[in-house]
This record gives sequence, structure tokens and C-alpha cells, in this order.
Amino acid sequence: MPEGVAHLNGPILSYADVVQTVAPAVVTIRASHRVRAPQQFPFFNSPFFQQFFGGGVPNNQNKMEEELALGSGVIVRPDGHILTNYHVIDGAQEIKVDLTNQHTYSAKVVGSDEPSDLAVLKISASGLPVLQLGDSDKVRVGDVCLAVGNPLGVGQSVTQGIISAKGRTTDILGSGSFEDFLQTDAAINKGNSGGALVNTRGELIGINSQILSSNGGFIGIGFAIPSNMAKNVMDQLIQKGKVQRGMLGVTIQPVTSDLAAGLGLKQVGGVLVSSVVPGGPAAQAGIKQGDVILQLNGTDVNDTNELRNDVAADSPGTEVTLTISRNGKQEQVKVRLGALTPEAAQQTQSSGPSGKSNQLGVTVEPLTSDLAAQLGLSRTTQGVAIDSVDPNGPAAQAGLQAGDVIQQANQRPVHSAAELQSALQSTGNRPALLLVNRGGQKLYVAVPLK
Repeated sequence: MPEGVAHLNGPILSYADVVQTVAPAVVTIRASHRVRAPQQFPFFNSPFFQQFFGGGVPNNQNKMEEELALGSGVIVRPDGHILTNYHVIDGAQEIKVDLTNQHTYSAKVVGSDEPSDLAVLKISASGLPVLQLGDSDKVRVGDVCLAVGNPLGVGQSVTQGIISAKGRTTDILGSGSFEDFLQTDAAINKGNSGGALVNTRGELIGINSQILSSNGGFIGIGFAIPSNMAKNVMDQLIQKGKVQRGMLGVTIQPVTSDLAAGLGLKQVGGVLVSSVVPGGPAAQAGIKQGDVILQLNGTDVNDTNELRNDVAADSPGTEVTLTISRNGKQEQVKVRLGALTPEAAQQTQSSGPSGKSNQLGVTVEPLTSDLAAQLGLSRTTQGVAIDSVDPNGPAAQAGLQAGDVIQQANQRPVHSAAELQSALQSTGNRPALLLVNRGGQKLYVAVPLK
């Protein structure tokens, strides 16, 4: 039984000893922002009122008011370094930190990182209680966990639950954030952000970050940034004041069963390279569109978000080894990672899973330079543009739309309806494989023809 847990021949009765150890290292953060006050009497200061009645009332449109954002934080070093969420302190003019011993300190921002939603603060204190970082990779679904923070400003509170899932992401719009959340049903509410998620040994396994809710309240789905990711970001912020991330220079998507069949893979696995950034690290190493990345440094790859996070965790200049499948054959390729800049991130967004398509239920026309420009593409883009989609046809079921551009069919470039038809005839019993360009984002779509 873990140390610090009281029990009587079975059910655990108390986590009081764990909380007693953890609580002093969890703080309340009050971040103040200066915002423009709303105009109280807009009508009386309107030209109409002043023209007919003169004067008006004093206009307070330039008056500033103070807004207070409430969050939590975790003391990670006895010299006063505190880990919290980026969104808790973003834009703050003044930050105050309340300790459980009733002492309040002014804090300065050592560094912040919006993509991971993490920030490090520093207060002028020493000999502070700290939380030991646990290994979040060893956390298992079903493990008991405790969330500690200051929800809704009621004061430090502790809630208990389990790890509901690992590897969660809420970045469905591809904003460029780096997410690998631990999901928990331990109650997390506003104000818990930046607080601690600990295991029954009192080790920090996550920084509470978000909730999923239809009404803004707790419904049993909360997310915490894993401690291993937090440590990587924290160390860089303390040492450099910023975070540097590695980049392959590819767009990737999951390999579905249809895509695996279309690519001639023996089993579903890996991630598919749907585009390669010209001149980027992967391109220089010989990675090609249509390659399937099976392993990174000998570890199996089956999730686009996981690969993206693992690569980003390495520093630019790091050499990694990719095991890829190309035309049914495996080979290893060494890639020296580049630096992930905001511009590069826009070029390397992970693509989501595709739906099913069929032959094909679409009309197409050759893609001219003018048409490409109308569709928001480079004038040099090649392919055929979809004019219309049969609403009852397989293309519609796949999610293909008018304005999509088919650039390849069965890995053959197509420039006309005839070339598209010819390429589809070579499919055989496998699903046809289309490379579709939608607004500059490329995605492979598997098309079962029968």
C-alpha cells in the first residue's frame, strides 16, 4: 500500500497524510489586468444629445478598471520557482501569490509558453515546500489521483478521482498547441487551473489545465498537462526563458484500415506523410509524400499527436531515426530536426482522420492557375478541381466537397478527368488512394471502389 494512505483491510479510508504533504506546495495565484471600463452613458455623450442639449455627462471611455484572474500554481523549487498555466497569467500587469502559511508575495514571470499552456513564476522566498515530480509516462488508466487547487476562490480544496484516459487532445481546430492530456474525473473547476494533480504517493503527475463542460461547471471531464511534458517546458523556461522545439517538416495523418489497404500495408499502423515541406529536415533526409512512419528511434508510432509531441520534445539539431514503409518495404532514415517556428507550425499541422469515398460521384475540371488562385492555392498547384458532388454518392459520404482538388490517384499525378479515370482503373481490389488538397492542406483519402 502506498505510504501515507490509511486503510482497514481493503478500502482506502483517507488520503490525509498525502494531502498534508502536498498542500503546502500548492499556491493561489491572483493575476490583475487593466482593462478599459465600459462607457456608462453612451447616449448622453452622443453627437445627437450634445447638439440639442449641450454638454452631456463626463465620458469615462478612457477610464481603466482592474480585472482579477484567479488560478493555482505548484512550487517546484525551494527558491521560489512556481509552475502554473499560461492562461492564468497571460497579459497580467501584476501577479500575487498566496501561500498556505498566509504569506503573500509579488511574482515575476520567468518565462511562458502558450503552445503548452505553461508558465514559470518566481517569488523572493527560500526554503519553500516543493512537490516532487512523478513520471507521468508510468501513470495508468484507473490509477487514483488527487486534484489540489483553489476552485472558484473558495480556498484550497482537494478532490479525488481516477485517471480516466491518457493522450487526450482538445486541439480539434489545429491551433498549434501541444497537448497530451491526462484526463481525470477528479473535480476541476475555474481556479483549479495551474494546480496540482498528484498520485497517492504525493508526486506531481500533472498540472490541471482545462475542463470539458457545456455549462462551465464540473461534469467529470478534466484535463491535466503530464508532468514529463511540464518538466521539459519548465526546465527550458528557467534556463533560457523560452521553449525550443524540434520539427520534422511533414504533415501527417492517421493510417485507417482503408488507407492501409490502399497503401498495400500488411497491417494498420504508423502515420502517413501527406505532405513534405520543401527544403525542410524530412525533405533533406529523403522522406517522401506517401511514406508511412512506423517508428521513431525504435519506438512504435501509431498516433499523430504523440509523434508530433515526441519530436517537439527534442531540441533543434537532434538527429532522430525514423523507420518508414515505402512501396511495401521498410527502411530507416536519419533526420536532423529543424526548429519549429510559428511559420513552420502552419505548414506542418497534423491532419485528422479521413472518411470513406468511392468511384466517385464527382465531376472535375483541370486546375488552371486562375482557378487555383480562386481556391486559395498557389498558382502552380497541379490536379483536378471537383466541380460538383453527387449527394448520394460515395464522395459525399467521404466528405469530399466542391472546390477540393484531387492531385493524385493511386499515387499517380492527375491533371484531367481522363487521367483520373485511368488512374482509378489500376486500383484492383484495393481501395483507391486519393491525395486531396483543400485550401492548401493535403490529405490522403482511401476510396473503396466496390
